[in-house]
Amino acid sequence: MPLPSPEQIAKARLQAEQAKARLHALEARFSEAERKKDTRRKIILGGLLLDAASKDERYAKVLAALMQRVDRDNDRKAFDGWEPPTPVTTPQPANTIAPVSTPDGQGHD
Repeated sequence: MPLPSPEQIAKARLQAEQAKARLHALEARFSEAERKKDTRRKIILGGLLLDAASKDERYAKVLAALMQRVDRDNDRKAFDGWEPPTPVTTPQPANTIAPVSTPDGQGHD
């Protein structure tokens, strides 16, 4: 087999560099897509939590506890002037005891 020429070596080097550049571009696109999906999930979950907190006291308490965990000044600034939703209280039905069903299908009060 003949020795490679300097031109062949230069061509092979160029092809290797181009392949590396394509690989880095693919990795960057993949990473960006993953970051976008992660951000979308966070936005959706945040919206669900805010909606739940406006309807249920338990979620409002969870939201309040989470807000206490915001410790970075820059993150806290995003919430300046913002008030968490207050749950709308709906009257709960009186505690009633449902009839108990027996194996013979006869209910007992």
